[in-house]
Amino acid sequence: MTWIKTLSYGEAEGRLRKLYDRVKGPGDNVDNIMMAHSLRPHSMEGHMALYKNVLHHSANSLPKSLLETLGVYVSLLNGCDYCVEHHFQGLQRLLGDEERGVAIREALEAGNPEAVLSGRELAAANYAKTLTLDPRSLGADDVQALRGTGLDDGEILEINQVVSYFAYANRTVLGLGINTEGDHLGLSPNDSDDPDNWSHR
Repeated sequence: MTWIKTLSYGEAEGRLRKLYDRVKGPGDNVDNIMMAHSLRPHSMEGHMALYKNVLHHSANSLPKSLLETLGVYVSLLNGCDYCVEHHFQGLQRLLGDEERGVAIREALEAGNPEAVLSGRELAAANYAKTLTLDPRSLGADDVQALRGTGLDDGEILEINQVVSYFAYANRTVLGLGINTEGDHLGLSPNDSDDPDNWSHR
């Protein structure tokens, strides 16, 4: 599950048990990426707060399916299979169109997002790629190019934060050897109106 010691739901006590109760899914399952924080519950709390507010908050104006698409793309670019599998399943659930979801994944895996995305969605994907692989090359003109596709500055911030979150999540996974063994793929805290509701149902 991971290269460091972790505490299961059954072993958890005190603050850790309370946090597990907030993030758990069916059958008291806690995603391995969250369980990896078990020796430092405060970092799990920070991780979940960031994740929920960046990707699952009702104040976001971009479609959640686009944000999940960017998460899958960044995770592919970083070689993080764990996040790809989790968030691809989440994307499929949001789209409700399996064929479309598979086409998006195949295009992103091929490094060809223009095959399935256009306009501001494609611009967001291209920005995500550059921010992931060559962040130092970005300049004000890149943000202006995003504005040119109709994205406003708040939406650009949403894109930036999703890409940045996945850089963090991918490195958490890859640096600790986290795998999907025992996980229920694609579950997420979907009550976007309540930032304190972290339940994975």
